[in-house]
Amino acid sequence: MVYLTRVEHFNAAHRLSNESWTEEKNLEVFGKCSNPNWHGHNYEIHVTVKGEPNATTGFVFNAKTLGIIINETIIEKVDHKNLNLDVAFMKGKFTSAENLVMGIWCELKPEIEKHSVQLHCIRLYETPRIYVEYFG
Repeated sequence: MVYLTRVEHFNAAHRLSNESWTEEKNLEVFGKCSNPNWHGHNYEIHVTVKGEPNATTGFVFNAKTLGIIINETIIEKVDHKNLNLDVAFMKGKFTSAENLVMGIWCELKPEIEKHSVQLHCIRLYETPRIYVEYFG
C-alpha cells in the first residue's frame, strides 16, 4: 500500500460560541475565538489517499487530479467564507476544527473513491501549532 498526500490552503472565518452560554462563559472557554465579530485562520489541509501504484503510470493517483478534486469539492466552498454562515456542509454544526475536518471528509470521500483509490486521512492545520487528523 502506498500513500499519497496533497496539500492545499484556504482562508476562512468563524466563531466558536455556545448560544446557550453567556458571553462571559464563551470568552472563558473559547477565548478570542468567541469574538462576536468573527476571527479567521489560514488553514492548511493535507489529504492522503492510499492504493497500489498503477502498472501503466506508476501513480497511486494523479496528484494533479487530486488537487482538482480538493479544490472543486472543498476549497471553492470554504475559501474566504464564514464557516458559520456560508458553508452548507457546516450548517447547524459547531465550527471547531474537529467538526470541520469531519465535514470535509464527508464531502471528499465519495468524489475521491470514484477514482478507484481510498481516502486514508485528512490533516487540517488551523494554526501552525494546532491541527486535527481524521481517518473516517
